[in-house]
Amino acid sequence: MGDDRPDTGAPAQAPAHKWRLRSPTLPLPERRVTGQAVRSQSHGPPDAPRGHRGGAPVFVWSPCCDQSGHFLCSRCVGRTNRRNAAVRQTAAWCYRGGSISAEPRINDRIRVPEVRLVGPSGEQVGIVPLAKALELAQEYDLDLVEVAANARPPVCKLMDYGKFKYESAMKAREARKNQAHTVIKEMKLRPKIDPHDYDTKKGHVVRFLKQGDKVKITIMFRGREQSRPELGYRLLQRLAEDVQDLGFIESNPKQDGRNMIMVLGPHKKKTEAMAEAREAQAARKADAKANPGKSQNAADGEPSEAPAEASAEA
Repeated sequence: MGDDRPDTGAPAQAPAHKWRLRSPTLPLPERRVTGQAVRSQSHGPPDAPRGHRGGAPVFVWSPCCDQSGHFLCSRCVGRTNRRNAAVRQTAAWCYRGGSISAEPRINDRIRVPEVRLVGPSGEQVGIVPLAKALELAQEYDLDLVEVAANARPPVCKLMDYGKFKYESAMKAREARKNQAHTVIKEMKLRPKIDPHDYDTKKGHVVRFLKQGDKVKITIMFRGREQSRPELGYRLLQRLAEDVQDLGFIESNPKQDGRNMIMVLGPHKKKTEAMAEAREAQAARKADAKANPGKSQNAADGEPSEAPAEASAEA
């Protein structure tokens, strides 16, 4: 069956809902992209095509479409304008992908007519034009940093931005170092535990409580021991009384299947225990630097006094 439509000699135009690559020799970010119409209100108008593939997109909408339906990224509109005069004659939309920077804007990146300026020492300079603030930053050999972008006008401060970033990183590192993580240690005992084993287990519980950690005590019953839960209860009460100076009973003894459990909580917080441990370590290091010979003798078992005593007896 033939086509009755007259042949005008002009090339057939691509439908408005289809796009194809026009410049395969260009890098991927500058190619005309293949996409489908995005019909979501959050992605622009109904006829908006999909933009470049990549990370989280920053929607920068701009009309860049020629009459043939080939959409261009806003980064290559200028190049196409020089060779195609029909660009931008049809209003369409595309977006460019990219990541959002979390760092504050500094110096020439600040795009407002005026700012509320704060001096290097924290003094209030007032509302000044952006050009004046940049001149003051150059005069003091500092950076103009936008510290409150949502204020009207934005608040900017004169500071050394490199030093500011370093100090911020050190503060964050110190905060992570001092951050206390709640840890529950567990210690398992038998109802008929040997006295020496009991002292060893109690020493571990004391160490955990001194470190500011909670301790879960588990009494394990076997066979006929399950018919005498009072043995485990008395053992837990005895352990709680032995460490009452360092901890308290946070969860009373209770039966859990074949086991009986109790939770001891420390009197001091985790942060306090960490601070005391750091102070003790610093004191040991200072003592070692002040008396290097004493620390060496202590490490060697103090054998230096033995020859002196032997010579005196001779």
